[in-house]
Amino acid sequence: MPNNHYPFELPALGYSYDALEPFFDEPTMKIHHAKHHQAYIDKLNAALEGENKLQGKSPEEILMDLKAVPENIRTAVKNHGGGHANHSLFWPLLKKGVGIDGEIESVLKARFGTLDKFKEELSQAALGLFGSGWAWLVVNKKRELEITTTPNQDSPLTEGKKPILGIDVWEHAYYLKYQNKRADYITAFFEVINWDQVNQNFLAAK
Repeated sequence: MPNNHYPFELPALGYSYDALEPFFDEPTMKIHHAKHHQAYIDKLNAALEGENKLQGKSPEEILMDLKAVPENIRTAVKNHGGGHANHSLFWPLLKKGVGIDGEIESVLKARFGTLDKFKEELSQAALGLFGSGWAWLVVNKKRELEITTTPNQDSPLTEGKKPILGIDVWEHAYYLKYQNKRADYITAFFEVINWDQVNQNFLAAK
């Protein structure tokens, strides 16, 4: 297991880079994980150098209390700590052939009416996000499911919301295969959701 404290390390995918073909291609997965995610970790570690009080915390704990981060490094920690936390959540959410089951299925139907309606709303959020960022399914402060978006690598954790499912809509997540066709990438994302992991995230968050 990678350290969840300083210095942070790149978490293993737990599957091969080609495991999500044909929906997510091997070259994109390799660059996304080994290059982009690693870069966020390297820059987060650099930002936290000498910050002993922060080094014992997980990225998630740091993001939940950004006011405790010195102002001169706060933006770097938000950006790169968010990049690390967001991607660490993202990788386990991906797996082919996992149908939706468990408590998450019933609560999604209760919240959105149907699973198709949930899919439609999350897709619209991801498609409508200007520039780079993420579309999320979160458990909010009222312990209710909510669809939201964040720009760049901002994390819902900084708003007191617990992400349980997220779509990375940075171009580096899809451009090699889908070019400017973000809608096609979003459609593909729904083919590789690890619903077992989403259910685990929901149970932990509530």
